[in-house]
Amino acid sequence: MPDRPLPVTTVDPTTRPVHAVRPGTLDAFLATRPPAEAAWLRGCGFTGRAQELVLLPGESGVVGAVLGLGGDHSPFAFGDLANRLPADAGGWRIEPGDFDPEAATLGFLLGAYRYDRLRPVRREPAQLAVTGHERALREAAATWMVRDLVNTPANLLGPGELAQAALDLGARHGASPIHVSGAALEDGYPAIAAVGRGSDRSPVVAGFTWQGSGATAASPLVSLCGKGVCFDSGGYDIKPSSAMLRMKKDMGGAASVLGLARLLMEADLPIRLAVRIGCVENAVSGRAMRPLDVIRTRRGLTVEIGNTDAEGRLVLCDLLAEASDERPDLLLDCATLTGAARVALGPDVPALFATDDGWAETLLAAGSRHHDPLWRLPLWDGYDDWLDSSTAEVNNVSAKPYAGAVVAALFMRRFLAPGTPWVHLDLYAWNDSTRPGKPEGGEAQSIRAINRGIENRIVVMSAERNTTVT
Repeated sequence: MPDRPLPVTTVDPTTRPVHAVRPGTLDAFLATRPPAEAAWLRGCGFTGRAQELVLLPGESGVVGAVLGLGGDHSPFAFGDLANRLPADAGGWRIEPGDFDPEAATLGFLLGAYRYDRLRPVRREPAQLAVTGHERALREAAATWMVRDLVNTPANLLGPGELAQAALDLGARHGASPIHVSGAALEDGYPAIAAVGRGSDRSPVVAGFTWQGSGATAASPLVSLCGKGVCFDSGGYDIKPSSAMLRMKKDMGGAASVLGLARLLMEADLPIRLAVRIGCVENAVSGRAMRPLDVIRTRRGLTVEIGNTDAEGRLVLCDLLAEASDERPDLLLDCATLTGAARVALGPDVPALFATDDGWAETLLAAGSRHHDPLWRLPLWDGYDDWLDSSTAEVNNVSAKPYAGAVVAALFMRRFLAPGTPWVHLDLYAWNDSTRPGKPEGGEAQSIRAINRGIENRIVVMSAERNTTVT
């Protein structure tokens, strides 16, 4: 899936200014403006509250704009500009003010996104004049990529197409491909094969391995795994029709992993990177797995299928087993895994589970600092025996109606190599309605936070290893 160009242009004499003002600085701002402009703003009742926008008239039409920020210091304070500013000839530049200019660029571009691949464009977004701000441009482009993948209808993005998107991303960065299907997948990833057996579209494990230009064989290994269920019917434990309406987004974890990998590679971090996504469709047919079936897994554990709609953890258990055997310095997975996480935290805050407190604290701090929130939930050992089975070594669900997100994480933990520093993100990957910077539809949750957290931690780890070697 090719990238679409961001609505950016270069600063030139035709670009018009956007002044961003907070209520506490409004009087000082008005004192610097031409009297007629200040009178216009006062006459419009402009107060500087968040998302308040006034267009400035001139002899040639609209010659500028003033945006209220209120107390919002996030990128999303600028998230509605692209849709509200005139999109006629010439772009807009955001004048310096009491805000992070790179965050302003990011917020503008996040709000400019719309999924229009399959219909005529209703309105082009306004263009933003940008000088520098390379990180914001990278983060916006990665977010657009993730959103496009999640928003693509399932008939156009099946396991094969999702796998190809992963391979294409790796190829753009000179990575070595991973592609496993057919008999090799049945043998090496039996749980993934069991999930995908009900569909005419065969499952695929895809991804790549990559090494930064400054990395060596001793550099930290970051391993990423993603749930790529391109459509989830629930299998024989079929979902009600209303619950299926958004199930094209059940590959949102895989899409997020690809967006994160893109950011890590574009930053050329001194790491070794391994990316694996399980691309599969959970369908109903005579070949589909049934409740109470017992399946094999890559780790060798047998799993009783207590519910065919708990398929994401089966996809991930094989990937986590393989990845953890490589002894990574961080193993992180992303998955749209449980409704229980959404009940606990709502749609905007992904649940974080971790076996390593240092990594958890690093990622939580980065999420808070960069307005990409996460919230930690416990790997509560007291619930582990809820997964016991009288037929197999483990059941894929608990019979108890509690702590569904915790139980799912505990299930996956059983497949890790001992001592693996593991972080699991249970995310929603969707905006239920349009808000500034967050258009309705697919969303790239947490990739900015994780990217920043990995950057911060890897710098420390690399320095420690270099000191040890010296």
